[in-house]
Amino acid sequence: MAQWFALKARHPDALLFFRMGDFYELFFADAEAAAAALDISLTARGRHRGEPIAMCGVPVHAAQAYLARLIRRGFRVAVAEQTEPARKPGPGVPKGPLSRDIVRLVTAGTLTEDELLEPGRPSLLLALAEGPARRGATRFAAPIGAAWIDVSTGLFETVSLAGPGALAELLGRLDPAEILSPEGMALGDFESRRGPSQIPPPAPAAARARLAEPFGAASLDAFGTFSDEEAMAGLVVLDYVRDSQAGQLPRLSRPSSQGNGEAGEAGRLGLDPATRASLELLRSRDGSTEHSLFACVSHTVTAPGSRMLASWIAGPITDLGRIVARQDAWSFLAGEQPCSALLRLALRGAPDIARALGRLSVGRGQPRDLGALRDGLFAAREAASVLDQPVHSLATLPVLLSRARICLDAAQALEQRLDQALAADLPARLDDGGAIAAGFDGELDAERALRDDSRRVIAALQMQYAQRFGVASLKIRHHAQLGYVIEVPVSAAAQMKTHGSVVLRQGTASSARFSTDELADLDRRIGEAAERTARRERLVFASLVAEALAQPDLPAIAEALALLDVAQSCATLAATGRWCRPTLSDDAAFCLTAARHPVVEAALTRPGRASAENRFTPNACDLSPDRRMMLLTGPNMAGKSTFLRQTALAVILAQAGLPLPADAARIGLVDRLFSRVGASDDLARGRSTFMVEMIETAAILNLAGPRSLVVVDEIGRGTSTLDGLAIAWAVLESLHGAQRCRTIFATHFHELGELAETLPGLSPHTMSVREWKGQVVFRHEVVKGVAGRSWGVHVARLAGVPEPVVRRAGRLLASLEKTRAASKPPLPLFAAAGSAVPGRDAEPDTETSTFDPSEIAALRIAMDAIEPDQLTPREALDALYRLKSIFAASHDVAVASSVDTLF
Repeated sequence: MAQWFALKARHPDALLFFRMGDFYELFFADAEAAAAALDISLTARGRHRGEPIAMCGVPVHAAQAYLARLIRRGFRVAVAEQTEPARKPGPGVPKGPLSRDIVRLVTAGTLTEDELLEPGRPSLLLALAEGPARRGATRFAAPIGAAWIDVSTGLFETVSLAGPGALAELLGRLDPAEILSPEGMALGDFESRRGPSQIPPPAPAAARARLAEPFGAASLDAFGTFSDEEAMAGLVVLDYVRDSQAGQLPRLSRPSSQGNGEAGEAGRLGLDPATRASLELLRSRDGSTEHSLFACVSHTVTAPGSRMLASWIAGPITDLGRIVARQDAWSFLAGEQPCSALLRLALRGAPDIARALGRLSVGRGQPRDLGALRDGLFAAREAASVLDQPVHSLATLPVLLSRARICLDAAQALEQRLDQALAADLPARLDDGGAIAAGFDGELDAERALRDDSRRVIAALQMQYAQRFGVASLKIRHHAQLGYVIEVPVSAAAQMKTHGSVVLRQGTASSARFSTDELADLDRRIGEAAERTARRERLVFASLVAEALAQPDLPAIAEALALLDVAQSCATLAATGRWCRPTLSDDAAFCLTAARHPVVEAALTRPGRASAENRFTPNACDLSPDRRMMLLTGPNMAGKSTFLRQTALAVILAQAGLPLPADAARIGLVDRLFSRVGASDDLARGRSTFMVEMIETAAILNLAGPRSLVVVDEIGRGTSTLDGLAIAWAVLESLHGAQRCRTIFATHFHELGELAETLPGLSPHTMSVREWKGQVVFRHEVVKGVAGRSWGVHVARLAGVPEPVVRRAGRLLASLEKTRAASKPPLPLFAAAGSAVPGRDAEPDTETSTFDPSEIAALRIAMDAIEPDQLTPREALDALYRLKSIFAASHDVAVASSVDTLF
């Protein structure tokens, strides 16, 4: 227990797996927490300060499964192993407990074993550091350095962020498993993934020097340009990984800076957390992947390919050249279907080279990890032969495929070496023996011959003892602590004791174990032979591991295979139906032809649901500069939300470099994408549904710009009708005039359709609906115009609301519509301009009359020529007089007076 207390003090916030023979034991509060989390028995052993010591344990051979459950429940686990072999009692053998030490700290962000990881998902450990405040910046505006490592693959990247808003976007893209952050830094929805309190990072200069050391460089500048905050965060994450691996660093790529993002990450499409949640890119709202965009478009056949495709979808880019290069790669394979099919066959089942390397580099590799390298290199050679077909050449391959092809040949010598050295049927553990093929190492073959001959001797001795002692069920077995022993049922124990040559070694509830001098001597000789065999096999295995780790091209080969998998996945997707290669540009174009929602369409066409009635209805979307804003009205259940989301997903797919579900598409690069579709609350933070809606709306109005895309639904519907209409109206005007972004604005406020006459970039559209024999038919088609009603009562009937309630609602609706039509209350802004209230049939005011269309056109031209933010006070007054003069020549004083009132 003294050992336990000493080791526990090093990691007081982690559960301590304390190795004792064939079990990992836990004590005190650790045992109580683990027993509850794992649903295992809680016992006691010994006493401490007069109280029983709580204890529970798990078998060593099943530890991975228990570790996985603990990590999923948010625990950290320190693993303490025996650092010396078990001692057999004898003269001169020291007594006392075996020495133990912590060999590993297991946390959510430092996993390497396949049993603890999701194959198609990265496991990122993220560290954050606040940089030195710059001139004029407050503490909250100080830059934030971020650095993340995937211990399982060796990925190491950094970025400098402008502030909390950019941090929220980064967290949403990376979805880190564990986060190391300064105390007090807000992590939003990722608060539960905050790791232990970190030691403050050193000064920037010291951080730069220490961060370069493990990579054999004198300066961090050898790897690119890094800000001070990036270097500080990079050292924090590196030191944490080193500590978790008992001072040993895994094989890591050199740190790579992703740049300095002023509003978000440089070179990436800005996606805030609300937009990611709305679009369900990698996971659905329920946490599953089944109905996510990723699941819909992925046809990858390897785990690394799945991870790369997921990273493309999670982090679309704004670099036109990189997007086109990705498109060229899959377009080439889509046009060469035989080549794509052969490539898919070559890659199918290719092992995960990157994660195998990660385990080997920290000393946790097993024979099957070397086998993964061997088989992965074989897959690379097969893929290279596909790309080397006579119809292809490096000159004709697209640039990404050409680069991948060059990487595939880099480690042929290692493949041949591993193929010769490794057995065809590899054991799960090196200690099981048989990992090295016969004939590869002569000394190992000799030791194996001696060991195997001893096994035959044991079998013969067992038959001899069974006859001598008259016990047919007698077995000679090997025990970890006792060595070779004679094991008989309890019922035969008395008979064995009558023979003076046997010695009782151990009794259990079901059996008794004995030994003889002859067996003890044979045990010693066999043990020596087996130990020599195991020692030699470990040496051969270690030399092969060292050769593999010394091969610098393996990470590039792993990445090349992942890229080929993504390319063939996209080519396969493009061949499944009407998927196009979108045309991207640096202008403000935006035109989708017959676009579809990929996830909804996949759900409608899956087996058992495919039918003419379930066929997805495609829609066009034109947000060209002269009609950059679409006002979309129509009833619930008619498809507004689907149309909004499919437009946003089109941008995600296009800027990820992937095929798009449409007949054709032309998209000007989008810098930020905002999707606010569907209502939700945040009660944990004291936010109502309407407050969440307003916070998300505020973010859009503060961050969107002319190159952004905004798709919003039902702004203002969470409050009273007039409040909501006013808010929706004001937001619509701001998006049109101030942000000037491409927008789809879905609403039930049909009155806003009249704004098309005063907002030149606004184009009203609605969801097509037909009434047929008293029933509503939703056609899911977007057409020009404004909806005349919401059809809410009909939707209530579809939802199963009892018929008496539906009929009563219909009568009340008719009564309310009559009352509203009779009252016709004016809205001030429209009345001031002399027009009818939007959506109403009010007669024109007889004193002011309506304006002539030519006068409205003249006013519109004059207004468009004004840039309010650039006018001096005198210029603004002159502009006002010019507007007034438009009407002064042909209208009476009352008209001029109404213009004065308007301005």
